[in-house]
Amino acid sequence: MTEQKVLIVDDERSNIRILVALLRDDYDLYIAMNGAQALEIALSDDMDLILLDVVMPDMDGYEVCQQLKADERTQDVPVIFATSKDSQQSEEKGLQIGAVDYISKPYRLPIIKARVKIHLEMKRRGDLLQQMACLDGLTGIANRRRFDDFMDAEWRRAMRQGSMMAVILMDVDHFKLFNDHYGHTMGDDCLTAVAKALSECVQRSSDLVARYGGEEFVCVLTECTHEAAVKVAEKLRQQVDALSIPHAYSAAKHVTISLGVASMIPTLGTSVRILVEAADQLLYQAKEGGRNQVASIAA
Repeated sequence: MTEQKVLIVDDERSNIRILVALLRDDYDLYIAMNGAQALEIALSDDMDLILLDVVMPDMDGYEVCQQLKADERTQDVPVIFATSKDSQQSEEKGLQIGAVDYISKPYRLPIIKARVKIHLEMKRRGDLLQQMACLDGLTGIANRRRFDDFMDAEWRRAMRQGSMMAVILMDVDHFKLFNDHYGHTMGDDCLTAVAKALSECVQRSSDLVARYGGEEFVCVLTECTHEAAVKVAEKLRQQVDALSIPHAYSAAKHVTISLGVASMIPTLGTSVRILVEAADQLLYQAKEGGRNQVASIAA
């Protein structure tokens, strides 16, 4: 099991040494000695929990926590405040801005260790439930809900960075005839095999392959040129073609897919819907053009 990541934020080296000695055998630890450094680390790496000192120069823990909770990349990371401010008012403030717990200095080490363990276990279970909710029950790949969330987040990121993204919409050719001829069990097996083949083609963690609905699949490519997206689409087509799943009612006599590829640089006044609809229209062109082919355009 991969070690969970804990970020310790404190401007006092003595406090850091205590917490590192307490937790280093159980977790992958990261250290920050001020608020700016803490935000940089938290935003660049996926933390599982942050132990955050309240009293720090320049930017206190409350401000750091507020910025973490305001950013979609870190809003779900549990924050435990650590402070010598042992008052109901300061504890209430910390919990109101999003912390999950509040521990007082001087540290009671067994209590800290127990609370860290509890919140990390809750984080692990929450991540597992979220992952399960985002998977397609039949094929095991990302589902439509995950696609929608991923597209919204990546669209905003691409708009900030001025980078291109691409959508590849795919449809299993003559799938209704396949189902009618071979039965729904074989149809399910076919979709599962196709999903596996598509997933194996897309290796970057920043990209996504999902079941769009029925016999339709979708691939999202981030920071990708249109030419590169077309190459990926052709690779996807070839991968499914190579499965050689028998299909008596297909021109190729085995299962194939048609694909539509659209790409664009998101800007103000554009939307996710424009890109997806462009890919959908191109998918229709690929099917009208004879199927088992890629149709593309840079939107």
